[in-house]
Amino acid sequence: MLISYLVPVVLVLMLIAASIRILPEYKRGVVFFLGRFQAVKGPGLFIIIPGIQKMQVVDLRVITMDVPEQDVISQDNVTVKVNAVLYFRVVDPERAIIQVEHYVNATSQLAQTTLRSVLGKHDLDEMLSERDRLNDDIQEIIDASAESWGIKVANVEIKHVDLDDSMIRAIARQAEAERERRAKVIHAEGELQASKKLLEAANVMSGNPMALQLRYLQTMSDMSNKNASTIVVPLPIDLLDAFKSMTGAVGDKGNQ
Repeated sequence: MLISYLVPVVLVLMLIAASIRILPEYKRGVVFFLGRFQAVKGPGLFIIIPGIQKMQVVDLRVITMDVPEQDVISQDNVTVKVNAVLYFRVVDPERAIIQVEHYVNATSQLAQTTLRSVLGKHDLDEMLSERDRLNDDIQEIIDASAESWGIKVANVEIKHVDLDDSMIRAIARQAEAERERRAKVIHAEGELQASKKLLEAANVMSGNPMALQLRYLQTMSDMSNKNASTIVVPLPIDLLDAFKSMTGAVGDKGNQ
């Protein structure tokens, strides 16, 4: 007699044990009643009726996804291999389960195609120097497409841009040529500034003969301080002016 009562009690206890669900704070359960969406439950303790209700668990934490290496042809026809990392999370468990099958795989495929299409519109120099802007562009495109799936893309980071050895050598030659060009420009700018200063000095000296005399004596002093076998014979500046006047007089007589 006791066994006849014990069996139903055990069955009821087993049914209750199979119906109890406990979800932590970072998970939600999407519950379907006879195949139709009923509610999003959790976190905590709740009951699911076996055979009638079905639940799929969704993790709300940020998912870090490694986007596989992609072959990209840049706008200047350079083939590179690029990989990235994607950070996203589910903000609407209902849409993540109902609107798309395997939302993680769908987000991965979307990230790969977006990475190829966006980087293909830019030159190699932009890929190497403007990663922050490219990361923002990729993140905005993926986020807009995945929004209907109840997914929020937090960030996208390009990790590596791998080049062929031939392209690395070409970039090195380009950088070397650029440094040589800058050196020539700097040298030319220095010559231009020096010529302007020399012109200013010549204008000052031409207005004051004593300045030219002092400069002449300074040059003689600098030459005498050096250990050289050159013999320097100074000549007065006035004597040079006399030679100039004599040369001018002889030229005037010749013209007559």
